[in-house]
Amino acid sequence: MDRFPVVLEKDDGTVAVSFPDVSQAHTFGADEVEVMSRAQAALETAIIALMAARKDIPRPSPARGRPTVSLPLLSVAKVELYRAMRRAKVNKAELARRLGWHGPQVDRLLDLRHASHIRQIDAALKAIGKTIEINVRSTSSSQGTHISAD
Repeated sequence: MDRFPVVLEKDDGTVAVSFPDVSQAHTFGADEVEVMSRAQAALETAIIALMAARKDIPRPSPARGRPTVSLPLLSVAKVELYRAMRRAKVNKAELARRLGWHGPQVDRLLDLRHASHIRQIDAALKAIGKTIEINVRSTSSSQGTHISAD
C-alpha cells in the first residue's frame, strides 16, 4: 500500500502536516496526535481533487525515517483502478460500456468516499485486463497490507 511520507512543522501553537509528494494535501492540529489523525482525510481529499482534474496520482517517495500516512484500503483499490484506467487509456464512459453499467455507477466506483464493493472494483479491473492482488504482511514491517493492480 502506498505510504506517503509527511513533514510535521510546529507553527504558533499548532502543528502542520504536509505531503512532499502531494502538494495539495495539508492540514493542521493542536499537536502531532491530532494532526496525524487528520492527515489521512487531507491526503484523501487531495487525491479526490487530482482524480477530478484527471491528473496522475503520484507514488510516494521513500519515507527516510519520516512518519507516513496511507489511504483506507478501499480507497487504495479505487486509486489503483484509476491508475490502471489511465495506463490503459480507458475513460469512464468506455469502462461503463465494457461493464454494461450506467455512467453514475462508474462515477461512484471511483469516488473515494463511496462505500463500493471490492467485487465491483475487481470486475472493473478485469474489464481492462487487470486483476487485483492483496498481500497481507506482518505489522512488524512498516508495509502493512499491499494492493496492486498491475
